[in-house]
Amino acid sequence: MRSVADAIAPFCKSTNVPESPFVLHLANVMHLATDVTGALVETLNKVDSFSVLEKLHPSAAVCGTPTAKANALINEIEGLARGRYAGPVGWIDASGDGELGIALRCGQIQGSSIRIYAGCGIVAGSNPERELAESQAKFAPMKSALG
Repeated sequence: MRSVADAIAPFCKSTNVPESPFVLHLANVMHLATDVTGALVETLNKVDSFSVLEKLHPSAAVCGTPTAKANALINEIEGLARGRYAGPVGWIDASGDGELGIALRCGQIQGSSIRIYAGCGIVAGSNPERELAESQAKFAPMKSALG
């Protein structure tokens, strides 16, 4: 959440970053979430929302830090294109107001098939078996919805 606040700070006159995440209860899964908000600086040249998005993506939550080096390493060793995984999702209205999140679980349809994505926060000391089990648990709601 700190990386998100740092990314949007140049565009904002103020930001609100909660000290800790909350548990987001959805129909079939619970997830830790943090609502980071900011009030854009009023300028003669309106801030382009997509410029803000460019600074936010990819976030440290799905890429690591330092972001540029981590992203290059992921692209080198991960072995697959992430597609829409970890991309920004949400809405932006004609006034430039909006709400965005990160697509931590998503799918991409191509023809008559769908590829679903979910990830884990793999760090030094991660247990591969536990990470695999966590990924499988994250896939369960999507698999259930797909029948």
